[in-house]
Amino acid sequence: MGKRGPKPKRLISEKWTPELAYAIGLLATDGCLATKVHLVDLTSKDREQLKNFCTCIGLDLKISRKSSGRVGSEKNYLRVQFKNVIFYNFLISIGLTPAKSKTLGALSIPPQFFWDFLRGVYDGDGSSYAYWDPRWRSSYMFYTSFASASRRFVDWIRDEINQRTGVPGHMSTAGRDRILFQLKYAKADSLVILRKMYCAGSNIHLSRKRLKVEKILSTVGEKL
Repeated sequence: MGKRGPKPKRLISEKWTPELAYAIGLLATDGCLATKVHLVDLTSKDREQLKNFCTCIGLDLKISRKSSGRVGSEKNYLRVQFKNVIFYNFLISIGLTPAKSKTLGALSIPPQFFWDFLRGVYDGDGSSYAYWDPRWRSSYMFYTSFASASRRFVDWIRDEINQRTGVPGHMSTAGRDRILFQLKYAKADSLVILRKMYCAGSNIHLSRKRLKVEKILSTVGEKL
């Protein structure tokens, strides 16, 4: 009989916590799983985003730089990477997949951690914006949206939010060739979702996005 290789080492606990759920939300949007080598990658423009991720999974990872795009017009990003068979297989088991951008679907997130997970999704590929509608005096419009190249993933998020709040949301497409799916919520519906996300079990979040939300809500006399 041939010798067995060394037993895989557990680097990260797979016990569900608000922090792990938030980290999974980041990976579902800005993360990547490399096939064969069991590599987990998270890429972002925000250093704080990557630090939050490291805090949530309990690893002190090196933040390196990554360039992508054509020569002369490269976009610079930051990234963290690590290899671990056990955590990689855990991510696969809950529904994350390599080359996930258009294939991602429903994920196995425990119900009590859904809003922490959704805050991670929001910090990855979500946004809030507001404007004064010129058609009506004193009409201040604001929206919260979630985006993905995978329709199945956005449909699943929409269903999960609807089951918990009764808020249906609105689906649209955007981007070049309309290949990006956006799930939008306006005003009161948006406020319901934002309050649940930011009042969930963990307070870890991307500062600039929360500050933007608080500024928007202050305009209409609301708070998180």
